[in-house]
Amino acid sequence: MNSLSERIAYYRKKANLTQEVLAEKCSVSAQAVSKWENGLSAPDISLLPTLAKLFNISCDELLGVRKKEVAAVAPELVDLTKMMFKLKVLSKKGDIVNVNLPLSIAEVFLKSGSIRGVNETANALLEKIDLAQVVSLVQLGAVGKLIEIKSAEGDVVEGWVE
Repeated sequence: MNSLSERIAYYRKKANLTQEVLAEKCSVSAQAVSKWENGLSAPDISLLPTLAKLFNISCDELLGVRKKEVAAVAPELVDLTKMMFKLKVLSKKGDIVNVNLPLSIAEVFLKSGSIRGVNETANALLEKIDLAQVVSLVQLGAVGKLIEIKSAEGDVVEGWVE
């Protein structure tokens, strides 16, 4: 999702809102929402907090602001027994799966090959994660968002180590 219009449409659908309902909640016309989603106009800046709240996201997420996702720490400070592996799967169908596991257990989980409730494409993306490589990066001091995989179908898999 590269544009504000794509993000508005995506998050509106994810929140199970019609253009009409979103328009009513923002005190604008359904045509205005349609124009936002088609990139013909943008919502007034004062509506951004309202939209973010309706979509249960931050204004930064709505605007597509990317934070620095990977940080480096001194390798001698890395304690793998205290690190968490966080995995997020967003399917184009709207499925959302969040998994938080100690890094030491994550490898076993990923080797199982699938997550229930997630479509085949998303599970195929999970199989591409080389957790041994992730652990190697962490041992060198990399933390934060280390994995981002997007399929042509629109499924997304993201992984963090914290």
